[in-house]
Amino acid sequence: MVIAGAGPVGMVAALLLARCGVPTVVLEEQPRRIAVGSRSICVQRDSLDILERAGVGAAVAESGVTWTRGRTYYREHQVAEITFPVLGDSAFPPFVNTPQSVVELLLEDRIAAEPLVEVRRGQRVVGVEQDADGVTVSTSDSEVLGSHLVGADGGHSAVRESLGLPFPGTSYSDKFLIADLRADLGLTVPERRFYFDPPWNPGRQVLLHPQPGGVWRIDWQVPHDFDLDAERAGDGLDRRIRAVVGHGDYEIIWLSVYRFHQRRVPAMRVGRVLLAGDAAHVMSPFGARGLNSGICDADNAAWKIALDRAGRAGPGLLASYDTERGAAAEENLRVTGETMRFLVPGTDADRAHRTDVLTRAVTDEHARDQIDSGRLAEPHHYPDSPLTTPVHPGAVPGAEPAAARRALPGRPAGVGHAAA
Repeated sequence: MVIAGAGPVGMVAALLLARCGVPTVVLEEQPRRIAVGSRSICVQRDSLDILERAGVGAAVAESGVTWTRGRTYYREHQVAEITFPVLGDSAFPPFVNTPQSVVELLLEDRIAAEPLVEVRRGQRVVGVEQDADGVTVSTSDSEVLGSHLVGADGGHSAVRESLGLPFPGTSYSDKFLIADLRADLGLTVPERRFYFDPPWNPGRQVLLHPQPGGVWRIDWQVPHDFDLDAERAGDGLDRRIRAVVGHGDYEIIWLSVYRFHQRRVPAMRVGRVLLAGDAAHVMSPFGARGLNSGICDADNAAWKIALDRAGRAGPGLLASYDTERGAAAEENLRVTGETMRFLVPGTDADRAHRTDVLTRAVTDEHARDQIDSGRLAEPHHYPDSPLTTPVHPGAVPGAEPAAARRALPGRPAGVGHAAA
């Protein structure tokens, strides 16, 4: 069994396959891991459950910051607030902020102790061939044979390119400046904060997320012609940071500038090759649906591949990966697309709608439900999967008690999940 990509999604897939007794070779283009920047930081409860089955869930939760409150502001007014129970009846909190680099290191340590997983670095995938018996992956200096291949090699996936699959979607012209800063913001309890049109970033947004060790992740929406080097050369960057942290000391740990994309491969499974994570779909980070969705991809792929290898899968099991995770990707792209439409309106009508909603939300509680700063990640439901028992005709989800709705076929077991 072969996996392309030693990022979080690829490593989770390898560990879950090892749990099923399946040996894997993980091919990674980079010669060594560079642990820099927070990148994806918000790990959702169901992802922690999956990570725990991979052997690192508790460690990821313990290394991070748990937050149970999110506040949203319009200019100087607080216009929304969400809260979560710390644990409820789950072993893990709803969300834990842990830098992606920390998650990767924990996964890498776990893999080092797993004899069924071999990681080969400096191996760039240059071609993929498959037949009824297996897959041949050509790298820059070798060939690797396997029963299946999971392509988890990121947004510029060589596996996807080798399959000849397009990656249609949208790219946003606005940029986002992302910074990891160590600073004291005077908050006694960690919380997420989202600012629409603050005086210190007029007409755009700012998002704050707490991290371990007194570090904050701050995302500024900036114009398409934003020049980080020019801002650092003058006093622009300091003024931008001071508007958030005040007059106290701060330390810049990491800076980067991104454009966000909404794209999805038309098929997440081609024969014995399954695409996962950013290789299959990329989306804006508002709502923390990127990495969390990729971890769910890895979970879905692993057990199906294990059964297929063992000859215990029916003819439609591998195909159900695309049905289920493709539907999840569609839902996540729909949700994040709506968020981006609110955050970065592209038409006069969308801009007028956002202004109207935010203005009314200052005094009208009913308008606050229309504010979209990112609906937080939650597990996808599979009511239309070929693996899901159809709901009996008498079951009308809207008419059932909440507990019964959670127990309907295709829904995850356990408690419901909040979104905002």
